[in-house]
Parts: sequence; structure tokens; C-alpha cells
Amino acid sequence: MYPAEIVMPMKAELVNQGFEDLNAPELVDQAMNRPGTTLLVLNSVCGCSAGTARPGVLMAVQNAQNKPDHLVTSFAGFDIDAVKQARTYLLPYPPSSPCIALLKDGQLVHMIERHMIEGRPAQMIAANPIDAFNQHCAVEA
Repeated sequence: MYPAEIVMPMKAELVNQGFEDLNAPELVDQAMNRPGTTLLVLNSVCGCSAGTARPGVLMAVQNAQNKPDHLVTSFAGFDIDAVKQARTYLLPYPPSSPCIALLKDGQLVHMIERHMIEGRPAQMIAANPIDAFNQHCAVEA
């Protein structure tokens, strides 16, 4: 498990921008079973998470016309049980961190795995979820 002093500032990057911190399995189940669209970010300490995944997902949420109803995050290597539970909603995809998933009414509709994040700039990462938001999320009023 990663030390809190390393993880907490990285968690804060998303939480301070409106993402709900899912740090327990029961919170994951509650969040994943809400009606509407839910953007889940499984955060991590790796360089691709800091360099492109977090900035990319924030850019996507800030710039999208169509936005998910709910923004949630959990931290791999720190929120162990919560991440394990979150991954049950991401099947058949194998564990991947970081990853960005869009669920609609509790069903996975779009998945961005680590291999799709590594080596790509934040702008390219942002374009992917924006396309998914356009397809699956209601237009903001």
C-alpha cells in the first residue's frame, strides 16, 4: 500500500474538482448503482496517471458539452478494497490503473485502459472520454 503522504495530493487533484472519493466497497456499490452516467477514474501513482490521465480526465470534464451525472474516483494501491470492488463493474477488462470508465445506469459503456493512456498527451486522453460523453451523456441544460 502506498503511503498517504504520496497519495493524498494525487487524490486531491480529482476530489478538489468535484470527484467523489470512493474509499470503501460500499461507497463503490452505491455510486455504481445510481441512475444516469458515472465517470470512474481509478487513480494511481504512476507517471502516466500524473502526466496525462488526471490532467486529461479533468480537461475532458471541463470542456465537454455533455457531462456525466456523477464523477467518482478510487486510488489503486491505497483504497485496496474499494478498487477491488470497482473492478467488478469493469469486467471483462483486466485490472488496469490508471483507467477511466464510463458507466450508464450501472453498466460499463466505455473503458480507457492504461495502455491507451501511456505515452499520449493529456489533450489526446481528453478527446477519448469527450467522445464517450457525447455518445452516452445527456446534453447539459
